[in-house]
Amino acid sequence: MLKNPVFFALILLFCSGMSFSQQSSCMTDFDFVIAKIKSNYPGYNDKIKGDKVEELARLEQDLRRRIALHPDSCGYYLSEYAGFFKDEHLRVRRVPGPDKEWVQMDISSYGKNIAIDTNEMFARTTGSNTIEGLWVSWCGEIAVIKDPGKKNYLGVSVSYTGWKPGQVMFEFAPLEPDGMNPESHPPSNDTLFKVKEHTTWQGARVGKTKASLHVNRNILEVYDVRFFVRKSSFQRSDYAMMKSYVPLYPNGQNTYFTYGCLSDSTFFMRIPGFDGNKERIESTLKDHWSDIMSRPNLVIDLRNNGGGQDDEWQMLFRLLYTGPFFSKGVEWYACEDNIKGYEDDLKKGTLRGGDEGIKWTMALLAEMKKHPGEFVIHPMMGKDETVKEDTVYKYPRQVGIIINENNGSSAEQFLLAAKTSSKVTLFGNTNTAGVLDYSNSIPIDLPSGKYYMRYPMSRSRRLPENPIDNIGISPDVIIPYPATEQLLDKQDIWVEYVKDWLEAGGK
Repeated sequence: MLKNPVFFALILLFCSGMSFSQQSSCMTDFDFVIAKIKSNYPGYNDKIKGDKVEELARLEQDLRRRIALHPDSCGYYLSEYAGFFKDEHLRVRRVPGPDKEWVQMDISSYGKNIAIDTNEMFARTTGSNTIEGLWVSWCGEIAVIKDPGKKNYLGVSVSYTGWKPGQVMFEFAPLEPDGMNPESHPPSNDTLFKVKEHTTWQGARVGKTKASLHVNRNILEVYDVRFFVRKSSFQRSDYAMMKSYVPLYPNGQNTYFTYGCLSDSTFFMRIPGFDGNKERIESTLKDHWSDIMSRPNLVIDLRNNGGGQDDEWQMLFRLLYTGPFFSKGVEWYACEDNIKGYEDDLKKGTLRGGDEGIKWTMALLAEMKKHPGEFVIHPMMGKDETVKEDTVYKYPRQVGIIINENNGSSAEQFLLAAKTSSKVTLFGNTNTAGVLDYSNSIPIDLPSGKYYMRYPMSRSRRLPENPIDNIGISPDVIIPYPATEQLLDKQDIWVEYVKDWLEAGGK
């Protein structure tokens, strides 16, 4: 029998009120997403016609029903609606979004910072075969110490990129193998751990994974995150281990910029993105111009390059160029929000490119205001054009570009340009992502402030004859080996295959 029925009724009333509030908030966001996609998405009329009209209406009705039943899954339903259009430039994400930034804390989610005497610790743990000690990686150094009064260990930043000294990055708790592969996990609870991966970003979730010791306990691998080498007195040995170790549990995302001479005949560059690498790309080309110009072959590894800005690859493209080609540009959708967005950027002074960026924006705005609700061509960019460079370089004579399913957007635009060159051969075992037809995406907040939506402002003038979205760009030569899951800055078997393929053509 209930001791306090009034209190119980108040709880029910509070919970039902909270549920209704969630439902109302989510439905408002849902209506907003529907309206903005219909009015702003430049691919709406291209994609929503014929049977798709009824199919989208059914999805909308079904999602409204599910939102009413499960409003706490709002983000999933919003993403499902945006996903109907099959465009990676159109998506809904949880905040932080436009005009918001993650707030970084001085103390990690562990709750306190810990001072480490690294000299004392190094002297005390040298030769140890436990997890305790100093560990180094490409991003810096951590100390793993015993958690006072517990069986657990703490991974503390010593000098680590993005972390301040003393911030707790990991908690390691011993874990039995439970029938796991004994070769990877020796049957001992001091080599296998469950892990809490802490964060310094306010509101971000604490991650959970596992970790284990390998190579005579000199490698600490945090699954799907990163690996560390036990710090020794010989920095050269530590560096060699970092370069040579192949992770057993890679996260598939560690792709770093690297370059070098593979042989007397071949130069190599790996470019993981066109989103902040312009200076690095151009300085590498300038510094190694004689190496490149004296070798007949060039390997460009674009794996996991998801795009960025087209201006970042212009200097690189000049090496590949063999003759004029016809290029189709983009047209901009002059909807109300796009016009307002550019006007707001002008007022706030948040435009890129200084005076040139302001001039570019004002020219586009003037054209948009003349043709509201229509597609316009930027007056400074012109219509479709013939691209012509001043120089065709003798070397490199052959260029092999390595691609994979993670190439999209500006990376695919680079590949379309590269394919016009008689020097270029594309290598891989899958098509690229196919994210290019609708581009130049911008963010917009949803009413609740919990989510934001990105949508593209422009449409390629290749359409409808030559679509790329959800099709991608295919390799010319299939690489017969499985994909390497974690590239780091290693030159793997794919690079060797492309190098040997190019060099065999010169024999």
